[in-house]
Amino acid sequence: MSNPELLTRRLAVEIFDAVLRRDKGLEDEYAARIERRTQKEPMEVRDKTFVRLLVTVMLRRLGQIDDIIARFLTKPLPEKASFVFDVLRIGTAQAVFLDTPAHAVVSTCVDLIKSNRDFNGFAALTNAVLRRVAREGKQIAAKQNAAKLNVPVWLYSRWEKEYGEDAARQIAEAGLNEAPLDFTVKSDPADWAERLQAFVMPTGTLRREKNASVPALPGFEEGAWWVQDFSAALPVRLFSGLNGKTVADICAAPGGKTAQLIAAGANVTAIDVSENRLSRLRENLDRLCFTAETIRADIRKWHSSANGENRKFDAVLLDAPCSATGTLRRHPDVARHRTSADVDRLTRAQRELLRVAVDMAKDDAVIVYCVCSVLPEEGRLIVDEAVEAGLVERVPLTEKDVPVELISPDGDLRVLPFYYADKGGCDGFFAARLQKKRLK
Repeated sequence: MSNPELLTRRLAVEIFDAVLRRDKGLEDEYAARIERRTQKEPMEVRDKTFVRLLVTVMLRRLGQIDDIIARFLTKPLPEKASFVFDVLRIGTAQAVFLDTPAHAVVSTCVDLIKSNRDFNGFAALTNAVLRRVAREGKQIAAKQNAAKLNVPVWLYSRWEKEYGEDAARQIAEAGLNEAPLDFTVKSDPADWAERLQAFVMPTGTLRREKNASVPALPGFEEGAWWVQDFSAALPVRLFSGLNGKTVADICAAPGGKTAQLIAAGANVTAIDVSENRLSRLRENLDRLCFTAETIRADIRKWHSSANGENRKFDAVLLDAPCSATGTLRRHPDVARHRTSADVDRLTRAQRELLRVAVDMAKDDAVIVYCVCSVLPEEGRLIVDEAVEAGLVERVPLTEKDVPVELISPDGDLRVLPFYYADKGGCDGFFAARLQKKRLK
């Protein structure tokens, strides 16, 4: 059987390399690598958990980690030696941010280098660098500007322009924290809070601070609840009187909002372009004993087709594809993949999708537009354009809808990641409640 210490770190290097250099998604790559490994030999749950933790910390703290390593390299490593650099990153993440004993960090990383015949000549360098990291790394980290080092310049500058320097710093720092586990329950939040060792957030979401295997938690098998971030659960609250209404849920997968709509009594048509994501949605609904019409389609093409052109809905929810930069604490790979050009491309799609959502709505119907981003280009400005074009009217939120601190000056939902920091923070989110104008 393989040495578990070397195995976990080797897996971490492989996953990190795929995410950083080949644009693979962290969750998918982690799941695929772990599955392939466990087909060869069993892995302890703690080892699987450690691999994910290690890669996550490396991605979250990449700017700081690379800055620390650079201080102890007399010259840059050859480009072909990316494996060596990644091992140094692992060692730095452990020594500085995970409080792993220095001797364990150094010896394991040196052994990992020696196990690769192409790079075993770098063992002495690895030993020397990591010994210095272990001695001096924490002191360096304490003086670093973590907010700016770990977030792409283009993203930080957009936050700063919209919210100011202090808020931008807090948004960035919030992304360095581990996210808690949030649940939406069908009923009786107080009872389920006790059973799940959770507490009730101001809007009714349950939050569990301790990590856990979700399928092993009480209520999973019977479908009493579903995992859903506090922020992601808010947009459906912007509707009212859904019982018996037809609702189109656009870009619906993986289905948390779909489940909320069904629980509120709506007849839901869930539409998503990805069959794999729709399969996950159906699986989730089956566990919850919920039913919905599901359609795999690009909504822009479907709505203009014979199947969709005559469909009009009492309400429409559009959870538009976006940069997902509000979710860095859950998805640190997003900061390594997204570019300013991506945001420009996504805003074009968001405009198109919102127009389609309006077309699908009956006159006077409510449309909720939302994104898991706090960039104004993807939220406030998209809505401003639709209002100015005469497509919709804003229906400002009130404290009856959500806590007043979550309402922007325009009357939209705006959740910044550092909100409720004393309760574990939240994902960044934007949503607007709109009403389709009746044609005169």
